[in-house]
Amino acid sequence: MSNILYYLSLTMVSILFILFLIILIGWRWLMKKIVKQMGKIILSDSYQENIIELIPGLRHMGIQNMLENSLRAETGDVLHRPLGSSKKWPHLDPITFIPAQTTPFPLDKDEDIDVTVTIGPNAKKPLKIQIPLMISGMAYGIALSEQVRLSLAEAAKNVGTAINSGEGGVMPEELDTAGKYILQFSKTEWSKEEEKIKRADMIEIKMGQGAIFGMGGRISPKNLTGRARKVMGLKEHEDAVIFDNFFENQTLQDLKELVEKLRDLTDGIPIGVKIGTGGNIEEDIDHLINLGVDFIAIDGGQAATLGAPPVLSDDMGIPTLHAVIRAVHHLEKRNMKEQISLIVSGGLFVPGHFLKVLALGADAVYLGSAILFAVSHPQTLSTLPFEPPTQVAWNQGKFKDQFKIEVGVKSAENFLTACVEEMKVALRAMGKRSLKELSKKDLVSYDELTAKMVGIPFTFEALENKQKED
Repeated sequence: MSNILYYLSLTMVSILFILFLIILIGWRWLMKKIVKQMGKIILSDSYQENIIELIPGLRHMGIQNMLENSLRAETGDVLHRPLGSSKKWPHLDPITFIPAQTTPFPLDKDEDIDVTVTIGPNAKKPLKIQIPLMISGMAYGIALSEQVRLSLAEAAKNVGTAINSGEGGVMPEELDTAGKYILQFSKTEWSKEEEKIKRADMIEIKMGQGAIFGMGGRISPKNLTGRARKVMGLKEHEDAVIFDNFFENQTLQDLKELVEKLRDLTDGIPIGVKIGTGGNIEEDIDHLINLGVDFIAIDGGQAATLGAPPVLSDDMGIPTLHAVIRAVHHLEKRNMKEQISLIVSGGLFVPGHFLKVLALGADAVYLGSAILFAVSHPQTLSTLPFEPPTQVAWNQGKFKDQFKIEVGVKSAENFLTACVEEMKVALRAMGKRSLKELSKKDLVSYDELTAKMVGIPFTFEALENKQKED
């Protein structure tokens, strides 16, 4: 029997060796035959049964639309696309800074630059941070894992900035770890304990956000597992419900009373509201001014979340650039710009984006997607090539248990530090010693429409011409 097996194995090895030689020697002939046959099919089959039908079809529909429609056809459910809209919104790229070269002169690279920020200057206890970048509300459990949240909290403390809780659970150790903590007061039943509210350095009432606006949601137990359920106070088979409104038959007076209650409860920390920006942003801001808020956080149309129906991400809201221009102009019109702080987010990924928004009138920037990918560096490599990088960061991610907190802390801290240092380089290049010296006067645009609508010089025209017109 052993001899038979020996000869069989020897025969198989011989056959494989012969096949290898055939391929090695005849690979050019084989490839030529394959290409010739494929070419004959492509060049002779009718269009209706030809594979090249996909080329105009995909150009007409788009690969993403085709794939998303396939998912709709497969499940019959509303899609929840992660990481926001993929459409090309008007943005900040056509805007550039004016460098100082012949007078004023740029500053020496060793000269320190003041980038500190105060949010809610009229509050009894304003929020003071060392840098103008804060970590946006990316919720524990609903979105991020415990490891990622703790990494972000420690990194925020190390660089002297604040982290927003998002609308998920609030871990006790996260409160202990974070330096400055922004509690997002959301349309939920969890994270409303008086002790947590009193430990916050700022309260953000979430009316809406860029990718999903004012809509709520329902998360089943299978899509929200682990310790997060206990932290959020959910029973074993209970759905996590994010309501569409705070109150039944909600009114602006209800919200005004909520602002006053939170201010009294926290003894004067900044109380503000977050909204997704829409075409009636001025009316929204007027309502928020009447609520007596200390700050307003606006999320432009490019903002992202763990999952939102594409119709909300793609077809609702206005671009971040448009939103910040209109918000700043309206606050100035109402003589509230120096009293109510403005925080901006949505599609802001690099230091140039952050600094341009600040020049346009924002007081601080929230970072979401950018810091999410930064904190996961280089741990996203563990998910590739078969899973998306975020599987290492989500609470339901297949690789979340492989996430190392100490690596996440260092990555996020390095990213924030590098971004701020790059922003300081730009300020030195403009001859600025402080972020407070930066304004819209330091900007130009090579797009004529952008220049006109923002109210900055068009780069095809001499600056004195613009000044004469003004």
